[in-house]
Amino acid sequence: MTIGAAPPPRLDKALARDVPEEAALSRTRLARLIDAGAVRCAGEVLSNPKASVAEGDVIEIAVPAMVESHIEAEALPLDIRFEDEDLIVVMKPAGMVVHPAPGTPTGTLVNALLHHFGGRLSGVGGVGRPGIVHRIDKDTSGLLVIAKSDRAHHGLADQFAAHSVERLYQALVHGHPDPGDPRLRGVRGVSIEPGAVIKITSDLARHKTDRQRQAVFFGHGRHAITRARVQEVYGTPAQLSLVECRLETGRTHQIRVHMAHAGHGLVGDPVYGGRRKVAKGALSEAAMAAVAAFDRQALHAAVLGFDHPVSGETIRFEAALPQDMADLISILRA
Repeated sequence: MTIGAAPPPRLDKALARDVPEEAALSRTRLARLIDAGAVRCAGEVLSNPKASVAEGDVIEIAVPAMVESHIEAEALPLDIRFEDEDLIVVMKPAGMVVHPAPGTPTGTLVNALLHHFGGRLSGVGGVGRPGIVHRIDKDTSGLLVIAKSDRAHHGLADQFAAHSVERLYQALVHGHPDPGDPRLRGVRGVSIEPGAVIKITSDLARHKTDRQRQAVFFGHGRHAITRARVQEVYGTPAQLSLVECRLETGRTHQIRVHMAHAGHGLVGDPVYGGRRKVAKGALSEAAMAAVAAFDRQALHAAVLGFDHPVSGETIRFEAALPQDMADLISILRA
């Protein structure tokens, strides 16, 4: 490719402007290629995204060839909410892993998708994660978008990186996250916004001693913002709450960690839920038994909205609570 007239002062911005559209290379992808030493000018590797370029410079970008996936296609059921030639939106059930990993080579969403598409998914995500632009935990249910084409993958990845995707979750938590509670207002990183919205802001990184967990930090890790608003409260006195959580960022275990940090861990969460118990007599015996028997984190990705990466149309999907959470809430309401 050749740098056009009046180029931006930085290599990464000049490439983003002038790279041919048919190459389907997003800014994120270009940044990774620069970092990998795959960008050259006159035979010289350009590894600094801030490097200057000039009009007429001929830039060579070595894009690695797509590697065929080694993942086995499996005829597993898929709850498809939308599909076109570029992407698919599915409702992932609780208990299903998104992509294969050591210990779970089969039975994943990717295995099911490869069967559905005859092995064809965007290869941008790598051999182990074809088409995957975001994910939710194994025991969380809800909506996911998967890229079928590379152009869709790049466009969706850019939206997730820019935090412009609408992601709303429903969670059943211990206690009552009351915006007027002085204790809650005193938790570091917690602030209250109009509309009784609880904003939790922190950095998230791996726990210092347990590498399987994430932990809240300040000044170390990846920036994370969650907004929570109580929808319903159960028990006398209040013992549990149905909370609507909106993600501004999408970090690993973000809602589970942030709600636990605020003192309101998720029901059924074996990692961050803590040992909090429902006060005896605050709920009916049937409700207490149902809560005790709920064996996964009570978290559901209920809304997913984004701009279609090819057509530009804004599309939005909603998924009702899965049967196990709906049944539990019905018992709590009763």
